[in-house]
Amino acid sequence: MARVFSYVDVTDSGFIAAVLSIAFNPFFWNVVARWEHKTRALSRGFGSPHTACYCLGAVILLLNCVRSHCFTEAMKSQPKLEGLDSHWAYYSGLAIMAVGTLFVISSFLALGFTGTFLGDYFGILMEAKVTCFPFSILDNPMYWGSTAVYLGWSLMHASPAGLLLTAVVAISYTIAVLYEGPFTEEIYRQKQKGAKSN
Repeated sequence: MARVFSYVDVTDSGFIAAVLSIAFNPFFWNVVARWEHKTRALSRGFGSPHTACYCLGAVILLLNCVRSHCFTEAMKSQPKLEGLDSHWAYYSGLAIMAVGTLFVISSFLALGFTGTFLGDYFGILMEAKVTCFPFSILDNPMYWGSTAVYLGWSLMHASPAGLLLTAVVAISYTIAVLYEGPFTEEIYRQKQKGAKSN
C-alpha cells in the first residue's frame, strides 16, 4: 500500500475534487431524503411525491456523472503503476467492471426508478423487500457494484490514484449504508404497524 501512496499526489486539485465529489454524493442524497421524509417539502413543491422523487433521482444521476468525471480526470493526471500496466490487469479490470455493471443494472431493474432513488423517503413504498438477484447474493448490490466499476476502471488504467479513490468510494458507501439501513428499516416497520392497525 505504501508503494501505491508514493505514486499518488493527494494534494493535487483534481484528486481533491474527486475525493470531495465522492464524499458529497451520499451525504447530499441522505440529507435531502431525510429532510423530505420529515417535511414532505419536495413533494409539496413539485406537486407529487413521484415527481419530486424523479427530480431528486435526476440530480443524483447528474452528481454521479460529475463524480465519475472527477474520478477519471484525477486518474489521468497522476502516474501509472508499472506493475499494473499490463494485459492481465487490464482484462481483470474489465471483468470486474462488467460484474459491477451487472450488479448496478440488475439492482435498478429489480428496484425500479423510485426504489433506486429513495422513493421510500417520499412515501413511495415497495410491497415487500426485494430478494431477487442481485439482492439474493449480497446486500446493497448497487453500492458494491458501483465500487467494483471504479475498481475495474482503475485497474484498466493502471492507476494507483484510482485505487485510492476506489477505497474512498467504498468507505463513503459503507458510511451511507450504516446511516441509511436503520432509517429505511424503520420506515418499513412503521408501514407494517400501520397495516396491522387497519
